[in-house]
Amino acid sequence: MNKTMRIIGIATTVVLVVLFLSFSIVIVDETQYAVVIRFGEIVKVITKPGLAFKTPFVDTVTKLDKRYTIYDIPPERIITSDKKTLVIDSYIIWRISDPKRFIESMRSESLALSRLDDIVYSGLRNSLAKYDMDTIVTQEKDFLKEVLSFSASNVKTFGIEIVDVRIKKTDLPIENRNAVFERMKSERQSIAALIRAEGEKEAQRIRSEADKKALIIQSQAQSDAEQIKGTGEASATKIYSQAYSQDPQFYKLWKTLESYGDIIPGSVILLDEEMDILDYLK
Repeated sequence: MNKTMRIIGIATTVVLVVLFLSFSIVIVDETQYAVVIRFGEIVKVITKPGLAFKTPFVDTVTKLDKRYTIYDIPPERIITSDKKTLVIDSYIIWRISDPKRFIESMRSESLALSRLDDIVYSGLRNSLAKYDMDTIVTQEKDFLKEVLSFSASNVKTFGIEIVDVRIKKTDLPIENRNAVFERMKSERQSIAALIRAEGEKEAQRIRSEADKKALIIQSQAQSDAEQIKGTGEASATKIYSQAYSQDPQFYKLWKTLESYGDIIPGSVILLDEEMDILDYLK
């Protein structure tokens, strides 16, 4: 009986020791900070990985991630210097640099993210208000340095470090997109109409040039034809003259017979018998 009681006592002691240790030991991962809080006050901040101890049932432990984290900030509207509204979708890379300050000022990560959202938005709003829309779209790196400097200096007192601020997308508000699209469409149509008009003007010029060249070619061809015809007639006259000079009597007979062929077929002709043309028919 005594032995049984002794075993029960030992087992109970072991269980109590295990429970005491389980409530006293804090296991800290290499990616974490551990903040020990007693009655609302920070009594210890553990920054190195390993085992640490706390007072059981009195101390509470809050663990914080010490790694760099990407926070995707909800899209916000920004007014540019030329009074254009843009929707800026941005993100930041941040981490907890001082866990003690972080717990004292922010208490929780959700509250810290809300505060980061406000500060980065203020930085974007103040910086982008200095630039027009074209500059914001084409020269993003210049004003993001201003936003990073502003945001980092304002969160430093909260034990937070911001190492980068980036813009994922810059867009127009939905209600403005249709108007901008219609304006762009109208501009493209005007450009297309101008190009078509210039094309038609050029086509008309080419047609005029072609018609002019065709008229010149036709005139030249007509001139060449008349020249060739004149040359042919001159050659024919020369040949006739040579034929006549060789045998005038035969030439006269030949021309007379040609005249018969032109006037006799299908005709009724009354001629004087004394006419020279009838000498060869008598």
